[in-house]
Amino acid sequence: MSGTSGNNYPQRQHPSNLIDPFDDSVETSQSTDNLSVPQAAAIPSFRPYFSQSDNTSFDPYFNDSIEDDEEQVPLYSESAGLTRQITNMSAYSEANLPLTSGNISPTASVGVGEHTFMSSKTEMSSGDESPNGSGERIIHINSPTKNSQKFLHNRISTTKYNAFTFLPKFLYEQFSKYANMFFLFTACIQQIPFVSPTNPFTTLGTLIVVLAATACKEILEDYKRHRSDSEVNQRKCKYLDLSEETYVVKEWNRVNVGDIIRVESGEFFPADLILLSSSEPEGLCYIETSNLDGETNLKIKQAASETAHFTSPIETSRLAGYIKSETPNNSLYTYDGLLVMSTQSGQKRVPLDPTQLLLRGAQLRNTSWIYGIVVFTGHETKLMRNATLIVTMEVVKFQQALLINDDLDMYYEKTDTPALCRTSSLVEELGQIEYIFSDKTGTLTCNEMEFKQCSIAGMAYADQVEEARRARVVDGVEVGFHDFKQLKENIRNHPTGNVINEFLSLLSICHTVIPERKDDNPANIEYQASSPDEGALVKGASDLDYVFTTRRPKSVNVRINGADLEYEILNICEFNSTRKRMSTVVRGPDGKIKLYCKGADTVILERLSDDNPFVEQTLQHLEEYATEGLRTLCIAMREVSDEEYRVWSTVHEKAATTIVNRQEELDKAAEMIEKDLFLLGATAIEDKLQDGVPETIHTLQQAGIKIWVLTGDRQETAINIGLSCKLINEEMTLITVNEESHWETKEFLEKRIHSVKDGRTLTFALEKDIETTFLELATMCKAVICCRVSPLQKALVVKLVKRHLKAILLAIGDGANDVPMIQAAHVGVGISGLEGMQAARSADVSISQFRYLKKLLLVHGAWSYQRLSKLILYSFYKNITLYMTQFWYAFQNGFSGQVIYESWTITYYNVLFTVLPPIVMGVFDQYVSARMLDRYPQLYSLGQKSEFFNVKNFWGWALNAFFHSLILYVISIYVFQDGLVLTDGQLADHWFWGTALYTAVLATVLGKAALITDLWTKYTYIAIPGSFVFWIVFIFIYGMIAPRFNISEEYFGVIPNLFTSPIFYLFIVVVPVICLLRDYVWKYLKRMYYARTYHTIQEIQKFNIPDYRPRMEQFQKAIRKVRAVQRLRKSRGFAFSQNESGQEARLIRVYDTTISKPKG
Repeated sequence: MSGTSGNNYPQRQHPSNLIDPFDDSVETSQSTDNLSVPQAAAIPSFRPYFSQSDNTSFDPYFNDSIEDDEEQVPLYSESAGLTRQITNMSAYSEANLPLTSGNISPTASVGVGEHTFMSSKTEMSSGDESPNGSGERIIHINSPTKNSQKFLHNRISTTKYNAFTFLPKFLYEQFSKYANMFFLFTACIQQIPFVSPTNPFTTLGTLIVVLAATACKEILEDYKRHRSDSEVNQRKCKYLDLSEETYVVKEWNRVNVGDIIRVESGEFFPADLILLSSSEPEGLCYIETSNLDGETNLKIKQAASETAHFTSPIETSRLAGYIKSETPNNSLYTYDGLLVMSTQSGQKRVPLDPTQLLLRGAQLRNTSWIYGIVVFTGHETKLMRNATLIVTMEVVKFQQALLINDDLDMYYEKTDTPALCRTSSLVEELGQIEYIFSDKTGTLTCNEMEFKQCSIAGMAYADQVEEARRARVVDGVEVGFHDFKQLKENIRNHPTGNVINEFLSLLSICHTVIPERKDDNPANIEYQASSPDEGALVKGASDLDYVFTTRRPKSVNVRINGADLEYEILNICEFNSTRKRMSTVVRGPDGKIKLYCKGADTVILERLSDDNPFVEQTLQHLEEYATEGLRTLCIAMREVSDEEYRVWSTVHEKAATTIVNRQEELDKAAEMIEKDLFLLGATAIEDKLQDGVPETIHTLQQAGIKIWVLTGDRQETAINIGLSCKLINEEMTLITVNEESHWETKEFLEKRIHSVKDGRTLTFALEKDIETTFLELATMCKAVICCRVSPLQKALVVKLVKRHLKAILLAIGDGANDVPMIQAAHVGVGISGLEGMQAARSADVSISQFRYLKKLLLVHGAWSYQRLSKLILYSFYKNITLYMTQFWYAFQNGFSGQVIYESWTITYYNVLFTVLPPIVMGVFDQYVSARMLDRYPQLYSLGQKSEFFNVKNFWGWALNAFFHSLILYVISIYVFQDGLVLTDGQLADHWFWGTALYTAVLATVLGKAALITDLWTKYTYIAIPGSFVFWIVFIFIYGMIAPRFNISEEYFGVIPNLFTSPIFYLFIVVVPVICLLRDYVWKYLKRMYYARTYHTIQEIQKFNIPDYRPRMEQFQKAIRKVRAVQRLRKSRGFAFSQNESGQEARLIRVYDTTISKPKG
């Protein structure tokens, strides 16, 4: 389901028994009692009901029944790792979460059933009940003392702990892990005298060290989240100081419900506000909601006419009354409220709907300032209710995260932004990703539109032209491009000069852009456009000396080569998704009436007259533009006689005033005049992709990763970007799913088991009885694009795949609207981009460019998975090898509890003598280089298939450890069973044997580490040979000194005899070689006769074998371009992005840029 953009809210068909939920005269409880089941079923919008036995509020995302200073605790948590355990503690299905909808009525009147639910305590958070118990919140205006309700503060918190909860939460989380519980139990047993033969602190000391290190890491990571929260909470905004009757600065976290806030252009809204007035005519303002729904097209909001005149602090401070508001919820596109204003003549009631609602996280654009009153704060804002913002951490290796942070290849110099791994517990999962869910705007694209090329009168122009592509005549036909400098010259002295003039005049006149001059520099014009495409076209015309300067209600002024010309705007035929075009009827300075029309090529070409000489050349240029991923429009015009216009304007005026099917009538009227057009040419705009996006997506697909794009943009735009970024290509069969009902969606999905899906269809596809069919179809596709998707739907799609597939999922986005999706995936990646830092703060890993995802996954991810797999397997191996020798000895000593090794030496085994090899392997080992992993992305499938860590590998390592321990024990028994005669005639005792066997075990496991290491660095030499040397030095010193202090008394007299015995040296050399001989032979046979793919790549890397694939890639690129042209010839209709709010024409009629705006 997708919410509609702007203010285009379809009207809901209400039942006959409607009431005003905010009318005090209505007996709500009586109406509720009389409500029958069929009537309740008729209500088309509803919220899921969560029963609660007491008076405590309940929210499906946060438990709000807490004190203000407490953190918001999610009702479910997850832990992750190579051996994953997922525990869902929530008592509801994720698929049953409420969906946002653009079809819910914005009016204050609602059905009885809906009002009854709004009044229920289950929908309210603490403090939301009004004194009369009706369930709505009462917000008094300019009267803080009357706001007796205890509303939630505006602070946000994404931290996991505070000073009071750290210890219990940390201990609970750590001892929820089976490993820690095992060691705790073992440590407790060791404290009982005469039960355990080992030292009481052998296990306990190690456990305390591990827990302390983990606690330090948790505190550090939580402190980073706390610091990020503080940055947001301490942002500045202006609020109305009633005593001074002016706006003063205060921090976001001090904003309260009922405050009147002033927000200026470019600033973000600190809370959910009701728009009171603005600097624009009739209380209009433009906002960008890319943080919320991913859309970069500006949305139009408008204050109620009763408050639009409050344009100064003094006037605003005199506003009195209260707001009856709905309770906090997560529906981004709905709002019901009532403003009751106290006036001299009595109370005036003003209904409030989403048109006046300004959401936290949205940004004010193209508007100097607005005044708004705060209705929701903090975690009760609609943005925060669309995000679960707690990430469960798990300790794996902190150092691997630091390597990601320090990678200069992922450092973006332009914004001085390095990569940042916030959650070190998930680094190994970066090497096992099977699905990527990505936002589009700001993630794949730069969020910038540029007017790059155009075709005018059959001639191609571009802003920059390489020498090899410059225009030239071949076989009597002109090919190539002219630059824009040549275009300016052609206006004056080329036969096509008149066509160029009309083309650029159309770009500067036929639009809904507002020109704005700054007080400090009136000559500098900024264009405020709700559509980024329109803004780029008007800016492009301005750069070519056709400067749009002034807009009045009935005319516009354009400065053409220094001459200021006025054009009368007679009519505007607006864009909508059906028409795919926009037309403007103007009367020029010469008195002639002209129709200017721009739109998709499919709709323009079929409306051309017979006499059009430039069609063929323009179509060739369109195909070239489209294959380059540019967004194209066709440009056409015709002259209209005065008589024809007089007749048509009568028809158009009648259509504009009709009540029934007004839009259809207006479309029919437009059809009457949009005919016999003359094709002037075409434009090409680049929705600029981030650097390296197509190559990254192509490489990730080669690595076996499926990519789904979930975007708030409309379908045509999403498909166009999908083609340009190589997500989809001409070889694929494109299945587009656009259904209007549950049953139509179900029927279609069952028939077509490829896909482009819109938000409305997605609503039905996520319902219980269809979701598995939808998932089956989607997973069969190589790529999926879901468009017009709300933030909550993004999360639900991710959770659907997560719930049904045994695959590790990654979500990547750059705006607050992507936070739910990021948090729903196993691994969340945030891009610190133009849409702010919300996604980056909430993600496990933050990067500054999408292209860095390739190295993050294919290199760091693959390395981390392989390293940690080796680390875990080796750690089990080395412990089994040591402790199984004790197990074999138990059979010989009759299970008496006697041990082979001294207790503290056993403790030091993992803490000192074998701690470095797994750390060094886990941090520095590389089974192939970064260059090879990038060149051969297919190697990534080793992680997806769990080739390095699986049950078979685990038992293989375990059996090998059993084998080594048995060999070590049996040979040692053979050598030492009758006592070894020493040089002084004495016999070696039990501890001599134990120390010699311990040394041999250590030599064996360190030798095994050397055998499995792929990359030797200086740290490897320190870790493996160095550890053995350290043991020899340590035991010599420790064994001589410790017994004198009554510590490790077993070593008394052992060391001098041990280090003077030739048998000891022979034993610790020969026995490890015997153990590892089998391992070496097996490694040789496997590489020579059962080679794996990475073995081959290792050989290519070692001998630097050249790669001849680039030649083939160039050939394939040429083939793809030919197929792209063939596909575009079959299916036309290039991208055209434009708002379709249905009120553009009316809104631009109220603007007069010659009149100065109020300063506020």
